[in-house]
Amino acid sequence: MRMTAERFEALTAAFGADPSHWPAAERDAAWAFATAHDEASDVVQRAAALDRALDAAPRPAPSPMLLARVTAAAPLARSARRAWRWLTGAGIGVGLAAACAAGVAVGALYSPAVTAAFSAAAQTSDDAVAEVTGLTDDAG
Repeated sequence: MRMTAERFEALTAAFGADPSHWPAAERDAAWAFATAHDEASDVVQRAAALDRALDAAPRPAPSPMLLARVTAAAPLARSARRAWRWLTGAGIGVGLAAACAAGVAVGALYSPAVTAAFSAAAQTSDDAVAEVTGLTDDAG
């Protein structure tokens, strides 16, 4: 974007002399303009003088009535309700996903192939114990 003298003056009038306060989208173009044009130095000096005057000005505390009006008009309660509604929905979704995962795990665990494999392994284990200890079911 090309920076003009008018736009540069508007930027410094609105955001002050400190380049870090200038809009990020225009900062590079404004800085390039400031370094390339002699008249920009005067504009920055005027903005810096205004910045110093504003910084030195007393800042009265807002009245309790103004604070109450601003607080009452704040949209925090509405956004908190939306966040709570979203979190509730997310919690329900996580719960349903966990229930589905548990169902898949139980289904896989008790499928005929897995049950047969466990039965065969248990029988082999029982046979191995009987062979090592010398105990068999017919000896009983």
